[in-house]
Amino acid sequence: MSRMQKISVLLFLAWVCFLFYAGIALFTSGFLLTRLELTNQSSCQEPPGPGSLPWGSQGKPGACWMPSRFSRVVLVLIDALRFDFAQPQCSHVPGEPPVSVPFLGKLGSLKRILEVQPHHARLYQSQVDPPTTTMQRLKALTTGSLPTFIDAGSNFASHAIVEDNLIKQLTSAGKRVVFMGDDTWKDLFPGAFSQAFFFSSFNVRDLHTVDNGILEHLYPTMDSGAWDVLIAHFLGVDHCGHKHGPHHPEMAKKLSQMDQVIQGLIERLENDTLLVVAGDHGMTMNGDHGGDSELEVSAALFLYSPTVLFPSVPPEEPEVIPQISLVPTLALLLGLPIPFGNIGEVMAELFSGGSGGGSSRGDGDASHPDSPALAQVSALYINAQQVSRFLHTYSAATQDLHVKELRRLQELFSKASARYQHLLQHPREAEAALSSLTADFQQFLRGARAVCIESWARFSLVRMAGGAALLAAACLLCLLASQLAVAPGFLFRPLLLIPVAWGLTWTLLYAGVSVTTGSKLDPVVLGAVAAAGSLLPFLWKAWLSWGSKRPLAPLLPVPRPVLALLLIRLATFFSDSFVVAEARATPFLLGSLILFLVAQLHWEGQLLPPKLLTTSRLGSSAPTAPPRHSGTHALLLGIGLLLFTRLAGLFHRCPEETPACRSSPWLSPLASMVGGRAKNLWYGACVGALVALLAAVRLWLRRYGNLKSPEPPVLFVRWGLPLMVLGTAAYWALASGAEEVPPRLRALVAGASAVLPRAVMGLAASGLMLLLWRPVTVLVKAGAATSRTRTILTPFSGPPTSQADLDYVVPQIYRHMQEEFQGRLERTRAQGPITVAAYQLGSVYSAAMVTALILLAFPLLLLHVERVSLVFLLLFLQSFLLLHLLAAGTPVATPGPFTVMWQAVSAWVLLATQTFYSTGHQPVFSAIHWHAAFVGFPDGHGSSTWLPALLVGANTFASHLLFAVGCPLLLLWPFLCERQGPKKRQSLPGSESEARVRPEEEQEEPLMEMRLRDAPHHFNAALLQLGLKYLFVLGAQILACALAASILRRHLMVWKVFAPKFIFEAIGFIVSSVGLLLGIALVMRVDGAVSSWFKKLVLAQQR
Repeated sequence: MSRMQKISVLLFLAWVCFLFYAGIALFTSGFLLTRLELTNQSSCQEPPGPGSLPWGSQGKPGACWMPSRFSRVVLVLIDALRFDFAQPQCSHVPGEPPVSVPFLGKLGSLKRILEVQPHHARLYQSQVDPPTTTMQRLKALTTGSLPTFIDAGSNFASHAIVEDNLIKQLTSAGKRVVFMGDDTWKDLFPGAFSQAFFFSSFNVRDLHTVDNGILEHLYPTMDSGAWDVLIAHFLGVDHCGHKHGPHHPEMAKKLSQMDQVIQGLIERLENDTLLVVAGDHGMTMNGDHGGDSELEVSAALFLYSPTVLFPSVPPEEPEVIPQISLVPTLALLLGLPIPFGNIGEVMAELFSGGSGGGSSRGDGDASHPDSPALAQVSALYINAQQVSRFLHTYSAATQDLHVKELRRLQELFSKASARYQHLLQHPREAEAALSSLTADFQQFLRGARAVCIESWARFSLVRMAGGAALLAAACLLCLLASQLAVAPGFLFRPLLLIPVAWGLTWTLLYAGVSVTTGSKLDPVVLGAVAAAGSLLPFLWKAWLSWGSKRPLAPLLPVPRPVLALLLIRLATFFSDSFVVAEARATPFLLGSLILFLVAQLHWEGQLLPPKLLTTSRLGSSAPTAPPRHSGTHALLLGIGLLLFTRLAGLFHRCPEETPACRSSPWLSPLASMVGGRAKNLWYGACVGALVALLAAVRLWLRRYGNLKSPEPPVLFVRWGLPLMVLGTAAYWALASGAEEVPPRLRALVAGASAVLPRAVMGLAASGLMLLLWRPVTVLVKAGAATSRTRTILTPFSGPPTSQADLDYVVPQIYRHMQEEFQGRLERTRAQGPITVAAYQLGSVYSAAMVTALILLAFPLLLLHVERVSLVFLLLFLQSFLLLHLLAAGTPVATPGPFTVMWQAVSAWVLLATQTFYSTGHQPVFSAIHWHAAFVGFPDGHGSSTWLPALLVGANTFASHLLFAVGCPLLLLWPFLCERQGPKKRQSLPGSESEARVRPEEEQEEPLMEMRLRDAPHHFNAALLQLGLKYLFVLGAQILACALAASILRRHLMVWKVFAPKFIFEAIGFIVSSVGLLLGIALVMRVDGAVSSWFKKLVLAQQR
């Protein structure tokens, strides 16, 4: 294979990937917009709006916008405290079975206080705005604003909050803020605390370190009195959910511990102190969070004061309030300005004038029986003034709020504000106006929040349309170029010259216009302009072909059944129900495609191994090999593939939208199992799957003779892979029994849990490096002088002097070595020179690919739970059967061209998608396996964020990577499955020297993958075509997701289903495209090594 052709193929595929990347980035920039964060600050010196302050605010010590009711606050944030965790358990009804759930009724102190002191406490159901990730919730709980959808990605790397927030207002007022717990606060509020005790938050397997660290400092700090605001952020409940789920007995222990903490705090509270116990979000039935399911957005909020706090008893059903309502409420209760960007609504009943540490009543309280209601309206008025000021400032800065709705809200606020000012001037008329004023202010505040939510989900239609158009053009390019690549006379060198020139021209033009006009240079738009500019010549040629007499139909050769299945799959992306049920739909489509393949083989009479359509180099044709197998060969392959597909479907994780579905219990870690015997049996099955996987690969390499090679990669397969299996099994044993380890051995186990995964990953990296260094896995033997020789006819004289001469002579040298090894050459009278025999060069490409895949599979498997090893074993078996089934229907023609059927590429992509779901993944953030970040790093990563993100990403997209790297096997496998066949050898008449062969018929050894080297140009073209077809199928999927997200952008489920699906599909495309380039590059590396090996052989023979 020409070196220049190899580079051209890789660069062309990289350019096509860049086109898709540019389209994805442009669409994303228009679909997932971030809101503008204003840096304005509220202050006591600047009232939130015109008009006089509420009555009673002037002259009060410590009064700002309203007089403070409390001088101290204890905020206990229990991460992932779902509402039903805190909800008092109902009494048992006689005749009904008691409900026994570990998390119910464990916060008994809340129930007791609500019953004994109903005017001092209240339990609310806090409605959380998605995304339900901790960093976004902390932002909302301190700013009173709403993070946008794309902010969820920054949960790995929290950055300091630039908006006005409660912590900043507290420090500006001189309050002493003491914090202890989750170290996320350190990044959000650097240097804001007078005293802080931070603990690492990312190790979800550690249930106790953070909580125990807080308890070590909580009560001594509280007793010291050196604080005004005390914040304690506990993580044990959240980590227990991630590790065990809410139904595990460990959750009961954690909640009981939190109950003791709350009880201890209540006993130490003084009259001027408010206790707030809150959950930042909830958790799913599996213990995860990040999405917007009902259980994830339902959190608990509990308020308590030693003095009377509420004028009435709690309602039977707790009130549901938005989570951000806590921000303006706490600000006014503490006598602070409400943060500038808050859009929350105050909890009015807390301003009813109870006898707290302070009071909202003025000097004329006795003459105003409605003063509690008037105090509530005053709090709502100040809140509405602040929100109105924010809306005015924000709309002036961005002009993206709905103008008509904004005008309506402003009219509503103006009328209510005027009525309120009139009420202050004429307090005797308060009774009739208070209820309507309260309703008007609440209507304004809720309407403003709705306007902001709608605005922050606003889309840039131009960018979305441009990104979708770029994706569609890239798909069309893949489709057209995949056919042109195997056309006669296709040239590789000019592939990139024209696109690069056009792309650079348009890039420079756009940059020049931007600099001239003084506008900001947007890198996303710059990349899109470069991509679109480089596409123009191809689109112009396609347009000319469309307008000429040459039809485009021959260039769009996707078989109709395959096209129908592909369109059905793409159509499902436009339905939220089908996206949710994709884990069940994908095996159905894969099974349908398998049945179609078997039926097609039957119709074409090819229910047998591939037929070899050979044409001799010098033009004489040879008969094809007759059938050597019965027609049941492919049928058995199809049945086995359907069986393994069904078995893989047993491993599934149910989405939150299907409560009737039950997730497979086999996707949970062994550490979560209670029974010791069952755990040991499952551990044995997992280790057995590892051994079976290793044995299958070794048997396959031995079957084709590659295991006999003394090359370093083969030696690594012999000795390195068993060590990797041993290390993985040992790590699983430690991880599954970590809770049962004696205290004196815990340090040793913790160290081994860090060393073993790193050792396995290091061994895998070493094996891959050895494979890249010496990829030719053959056994070479030099014979004695008595070896026999055969004359090889060549169209040139002397040694090969060009690449074409070498390409011609290499397959004949290979056959010569095979015949020498098997002793099938006729003895000659002359004493021959030293000859060389090589074991199975015919599988040299596939052997390198299979070795690379198994070396990748083991570290990726280590990032999953133990029982996923069974899925990986099924994955390899499915791939093996699918490759054989596809090879059974793929005719191999020499000297070319070589093609890979669309059926093969489509089935490969579907198998990758099915494996994604079978390994326990879902395209939602709440289903991400965060535990993968701690494999090999049980103590966390310190300040590093890229490494945990890399580990979690490798866990999530392992199937995409493996199948993309293994994609070249679709081209190689039909040659690998070439069979021996009887063939008569004929001498060429008129030759000066003729090969001495037996006149009788003899078994001829197949060339297998060496046939690809016989036609390097067609080999290049086939790799290019394969890559383009694979990118087309993946690109069509991301295009369908983009169109679904844009068309259904106002759909109720857009942020719950369509947006996460697009994000996962986009990242999966990027991972798959990189894996595809790596797989094709590995094939080219092997080909280059084979060329070097043959060159050395020819030179040695000449000497």
